Amino acid sequence: MGIPPNEPSPRALPGLVPETGAIMFFPVSIAKFVVLSVCSLGIYDLYWFYKNWQLVRAREKSDISPFWRTTFAYFFCYPLFKQIRDNDLQIGGTGTLPAGALATGWIVVTLLWQMPDPYWLAAVLACVFMLPVQIVANRINSVAAPNHDRNTRFTLWNWLTVAIGVAILVLDAAGEFAVPEL
Repeated sequence: MGIPPNEPSPRALPGLVPETGAIMFFPVSIAKFVVLSVCSLGIYDLYWFYKNWQLVRAREKSDISPFWRTTFAYFFCYPLFKQIRDNDLQIGGTGTLPAGALATGWIVVTLLWQMPDPYWLAAVLACVFMLPVQIVANRINSVAAPNHDRNTRFTLWNWLTVAIGVAILVLDAAGEFAVPEL
């Protein structure tokens, strides 16, 4: 069992796992990710991008701007998805994450917010294209920092987001199905 003596361990791969055992990408449970993404009407997706780009900047000691990469997420989602895929391969994963297809799907579905009522609601499903990416990111974090906080609990701010998002969704649905006054 284990890694053969002539192959480097995942921790020994240069540039992959920091010596401190720090997380590589933003950790969040899949359930929490879906709930917050849907209930925030996709705003949580942008928070997710921002937190990941912050970690990339710190790890690579680069001068990238997480704010601008999040603001222009349509252009920078693929590089982030690809980086997660490449890191998965380096830790011994399959490296088969279809970064291009997932980025394209996320962009297309996110753009549905411009559709008329009620079709714009389909845009909240964009998080579906981020789920495989988060699953791989969580796997990478488990190798890099086995004892890291998996970010599974909902905070007060998370619950507030859920309450407001559900209220907006319910009010929108009620408005769609309400009988118009004559």
